Amino acid sequence: MRCPKCGKDNNRVIDSRSNTDRTATRRRRECLICGARYTTYEYVEHILPRVIKRDGCRELFDRSKMERGLLSACQKRKIPSSEITRLIDEVIFELEHTNAAEVPTELIGKLIMERLRKLDAVAYVRFASVYSAFDDVQQFMAAVNDVGLDAKPEERPRRRRNS
Repeated sequence: MRCPKCGKDNNRVIDSRSNTDRTATRRRRECLICGARYTTYEYVEHILPRVIKRDGCRELFDRSKMERGLLSACQKRKIPSSEITRLIDEVIFELEHTNAAEVPTELIGKLIMERLRKLDAVAYVRFASVYSAFDDVQQFMAAVNDVGLDAKPEERPRRRRNS
């Protein structure tokens, strides 16, 4: 680590601690040449696999694409943004630990849908309808039936409204 004042790399660590969410290590350093003190942060580098699209092309993983798709599926649902962020983090964690250089979009979609199904059935069906690119109504209805939304309105249990 080079000193920001003199540019030399002869320093010592005075203090070291993790930040509150344990995603970084904060180190207080002192340059042994000029005596300047400075702080550095050490982060784990996340190396995500490349994504193989349906048409066979490959591209870098883009978290924002996953986030946009989930936000669209969860629009007007009472799902806290922290839950969406947690879902994305879980999928990314799993992708990092596949140790694969490349993963197909089908795997990413499957991982998202597994978690989204547990989180919110309507958001799951919305995401599945776009992700799976249904060709006909029967495929859509199969996805609806898969999450147990197949009851007719008069057969569904009534929700109590909070006053």
